[in-house]
Amino acid sequence: MEIGIVGKPNVGKTTFFKALTLADAEVANFPFTTIKANVGVGYVRRDCVCKEFGVHCSPRNSLCINGARFIPVKVIDVAGLVPGAHEGKGLGNQFLDDLRRAEALIHVIDISGGTDEKGNCVEGYDPEYDIRFLEDEIDSWFYGILKKNWQKISTKITHIGKNLVVELTNQLSGLEVTEADVRAAIHQAGLDGKTGWSDTDLMDFSVSLRKTSKPFIISGNKVDLDVDNTNLERLKKKYSITPTCAEAELGLRVACASGILQYIPGDCSFQVLEDITDKQIHALSFIKKNILERLGSTGVQECLNTAVFDTLKQIVVYCVENENKLTDSKGNVLPDAHLMPEGSTALDLAYRIHTDIGDKFIGAIDCKTKKKIGRDHILTNDCVIKILMQK
Repeated sequence: MEIGIVGKPNVGKTTFFKALTLADAEVANFPFTTIKANVGVGYVRRDCVCKEFGVHCSPRNSLCINGARFIPVKVIDVAGLVPGAHEGKGLGNQFLDDLRRAEALIHVIDISGGTDEKGNCVEGYDPEYDIRFLEDEIDSWFYGILKKNWQKISTKITHIGKNLVVELTNQLSGLEVTEADVRAAIHQAGLDGKTGWSDTDLMDFSVSLRKTSKPFIISGNKVDLDVDNTNLERLKKKYSITPTCAEAELGLRVACASGILQYIPGDCSFQVLEDITDKQIHALSFIKKNILERLGSTGVQECLNTAVFDTLKQIVVYCVENENKLTDSKGNVLPDAHLMPEGSTALDLAYRIHTDIGDKFIGAIDCKTKKKIGRDHILTNDCVIKILMQK
């Protein structure tokens, strides 16, 4: 699973990425700091089942901090986008090439209106333009690919009898688009059963396909600079926006990694652990008063959670080898937490762990109920499963 961090230059996109991953990415106050995509590991957060069982866990593929389970996902900080990217303007071609791998996009905008469409520092810019232009760029990108190849696709469907969904999926395979995405987009665009598409139909399909295959989560970043929440409150009437302050989140995570304070990503508070300078006191006081107490969190962790759990509909499944002790063969308690799509089965989990385990699957045990379950059993959030294999 890959989550793309996207947006125009100079909106705090790379700071957002660093806050999620603590990766070594360059941050500067000028356009196009990110030339090549930065790739790192972020972590979604969910309450760990260790609290439900009353045990202390010892994770292998994830983290558990004070009962909060953090499960890794790949995060991509994509090169900044400007209007006309689908025509190659700015770093458009590279942006779109990086973008194709992402399953969902966190669109970071400057909610304070302090940067124009090219990322230059200004005052009074309307961030709603950024929401619209990024959607338009991706729509136009999809449309351009389809328009260029539509005659060939249409001929195959009309004269050779090829399946429309299959042909469209094949044509768009480089965008990591699935048949399910294409089928849903055709339906949403009202094009079911229609083969002779007009240019308007192609654009309607492109818009729908962007919504199904590259869904957006909007991060209203630099919220600390949005005086009186003017832009935030106005845009929340039209869009689902998570207010964020990536700079504050990055500061808290760096301080935590340095042992200065205790902070769990997504929390509404922190605890100072050692003596700090007056400058640090001032910075932390600002974060506490103007971000955490005002918003409840910096919003960064919430954006990633929303992308994975709400938009991509993932659930957390734990896998163990001993259903009574909840351990693996080495005694690690609740060692592995896996992200799985809603509707996944016990057999899907077996194959997720390893192909050989899937091939030898004969059943599983639900460790909460102690009941045996079959290959088609639908897994639920926070279930704990032991896979049974033939010897």
